[in-house]
Amino acid sequence: MNPSFTNQIFGMRSRESDNLLRYLYTHMDRAEFQIRFRWRRNSLAMWDNRVTMHYAVADYLPAYRCMNRITIVRDRRAEATSAVA
Repeated sequence: MNPSFTNQIFGMRSRESDNLLRYLYTHMDRAEFQIRFRWRRNSLAMWDNRVTMHYAVADYLPAYRCMNRITIVRDRRAEATSAVA
């Protein structure tokens, strides 16, 4: 669930869905659910975009930072879940 990718909750009326999404987005924005990663020499950070919201801040400039993105093509958990449905 992400404000950039989520329009409505399937099976709910538009107004109910909007209210619930607004509540959930506000809940997710609370400081106790956030982490601020401080880049240092030889730092490594990894996260799963499927279940994490992130906001990139260019606070490492003018230092060099190498970034690589990996995309998971198939996930055994997803396969097991879809087999049950």
